[in-house]
Amino acid sequence: MTSKNDYVACYGPLPSSPTPQHVVVLPLYRPPPSLRCIRRYLAVATVLFLLSLAVFLLYPSDPTIKLARVRLNHVRVKSSHGLSLDLSFSLTIKVYNRDFFSLDYNSLVVSVGYRGRELGFVSSQGGRVRARASSYVNATLDLNGYEVIHDAFYLIEDLARGVIPFDTDTEVNGVLGLFFFQIPLKARVSCEVYVNSNNQTIVRQDCYPEQGSGFNLVLNIIWFCPVH
Repeated sequence: MTSKNDYVACYGPLPSSPTPQHVVVLPLYRPPPSLRCIRRYLAVATVLFLLSLAVFLLYPSDPTIKLARVRLNHVRVKSSHGLSLDLSFSLTIKVYNRDFFSLDYNSLVVSVGYRGRELGFVSSQGGRVRARASSYVNATLDLNGYEVIHDAFYLIEDLARGVIPFDTDTEVNGVLGLFFFQIPLKARVSCEVYVNSNNQTIVRQDCYPEQGSGFNLVLNIIWFCPVH
């Protein structure tokens, strides 16, 4: 039979001064990038810079058109055989080419309307706008004896107030010569012109340019540089 003293004999006494144990944690070693890897990064950065510069210079943009000047020659309302309108506008349109290549436009069309109804339009001949330059086109719209039937009530009201609102739409269609390619471009601007029927002057004009069609270029480049 095992006694109590036998269990005590299985364990030895603790040392008076235990030996300390130290644990050293070393950081993960990352070797510095090699010269070859740095050259790859520089080459990629240079290529991306040149590509971005080429896209900036060659990216085709629609021309910007602006109604530079509107002059009212005359406006008369006749009521002999119903209400009819005699109207004459002289317009100067500014066409600005934002691209680094010349722009050839086929025609420039200006239409004039009253309360959403077109009264008439005039079309000019084509021309060329140099790169990063502007061109001015003059157009005259003469409208004589236009019968105002549907909007007679509004026209009488505008005449009594002394101000007649007109709508003008200007549109230009052109082609951008980019090396061997022909890229069609289009621009349009709509204006609201308020004419004083008493002194034959323009009170105010508000223009709203409309964006033409374009394209977007998205380029994603992923480059891996291995660490040796």
